[in-house]
Amino acid sequence: MKAGREHRVPLSDRAMEILKATPESERHGLVFTPGAGGRPLTNMAMPILLRRMDLEVTVHGFRSTFRDWAAETTNFPNEVCEMALAHTIPGKAEAAYRRGDLFNKRRKLMEAWAEYCGCKEGKG
Repeated sequence: MKAGREHRVPLSDRAMEILKATPESERHGLVFTPGAGGRPLTNMAMPILLRRMDLEVTVHGFRSTFRDWAAETTNFPNEVCEMALAHTIPGKAEAAYRRGDLFNKRRKLMEAWAEYCGCKEGKG
C-alpha cells in the first residue's frame, strides 16, 4: 500500500452484500477477481479499465472527489478523511504516537460515501 504500510479498508453494508454474492471460487480469497494466474490486480488495473471504458477520468480524480465531498458535506474529522485515503500523518511526533487506524470511524465515513453514491440495494 501507499507509504509501504498495511491499509485496512472498511466496506459499506452494500459493498459487503455485493462481495458476499460473489462466489469465493471466482475470487481466490481476494476481494476482486484476480488478474492473470490468480495474482492480485496490479496498480494499473483501474487506469486500464477507465481507458477501455473510454472515460476521461483518473483514479486520482476519484480520490479527490471523495476528499472534497468529505470536507464540504460531512462533519467527519480531517484525520478520519485523510486516513481513509491512506495519507501519512504529518509531523514526526504525532506519527510516532498514532497507533490506531480509526477503522470504526472510517467505516461510518464509507457508509456515508456509499449512500451519497447511491449504492443502496437495487441502485448500484
